Amino acid sequence: MAKRKGKGPTPKAEDRHWHGKRQKARAVKSSKRTGTPTLGPGGRAQAPSENRPAGRPAGARRATGEVPELVTGRNPVVEALRAGVPGTALYVTSGTDERVREAIQIAADRRIPLLETGKNELDRLTDGAVHQGIALQVKPYRYAHPDDLLKGTAPLIVAVDGITDPRNLGAIVRSASAFGATGVVVPERRAAGVTAGAWKSSAGTLANIPVAQATNLSRQLKAYQKAGCFVAGLDAAGGVTVADLELASGPFVLVVGSEGKGLGRLVADTCDMLVTIPMPGRAESLNAGVAAGIALYEISRLRA
Repeated sequence: MAKRKGKGPTPKAEDRHWHGKRQKARAVKSSKRTGTPTLGPGGRAQAPSENRPAGRPAGARRATGEVPELVTGRNPVVEALRAGVPGTALYVTSGTDERVREAIQIAADRRIPLLETGKNELDRLTDGAVHQGIALQVKPYRYAHPDDLLKGTAPLIVAVDGITDPRNLGAIVRSASAFGATGVVVPERRAAGVTAGAWKSSAGTLANIPVAQATNLSRQLKAYQKAGCFVAGLDAAGGVTVADLELASGPFVLVVGSEGKGLGRLVADTCDMLVTIPMPGRAESLNAGVAAGIALYEISRLRA
């Protein structure tokens, strides 16, 4: 090996800091320390291979709520902490800003670990997002099994179809909690899950009502029907108003679709009946969260 004058031998390529092996080793070490996934090809998050369950592909953990989520930016972090979003760590580069100090105080009151970190490390953890020197790591949500929602002799379940905005999901969960539902079920794919945005719009009610994921929503609705539940889909073309739905007093599943597309065809065909909310005004449709709240209020009156 050639020696550089006064500087010792020339290091091998794999010993240099920029080499791929060295970068990967540092990323895995940091991932183990912080609990935050490393970045795989294309910038996708993945856990270290030795921590990934056997038979589960890289990236699959995010769909099941097992990967921590990072809320970045001063205002979003403070709002998340105020809303009671379950954080597991607060990363901060400096505490000079008023909002950062407030975030640190709330985190301390809730006993959320405070981790001081450098800008470069926070850049890596947030995948280059605009973080303003602060990020909140959110506790992964543990979904219930759909069958766990069949509680009591007359369960009331809210099924969500086609909702992709976590804020709408949070609003539906909030209404479900307010009007005595036993739980909410959402599709596992192509739908909003329990994120920090859902936690905030639920106003903390996600802590006391279970949310389950269904691999196939239509199949799950059929399973509920076999268990004795009446399944009604909320749809503008429904022939019966929610207020006149007497069968809602027994085991019942209310299915709420998206604002734009409504219920999917297979889901609508699976429902025992389509019900509607009368709207004498000029609006053609309601926000999904608002519609769910109105329908659940009427159902709660029928079940009282």
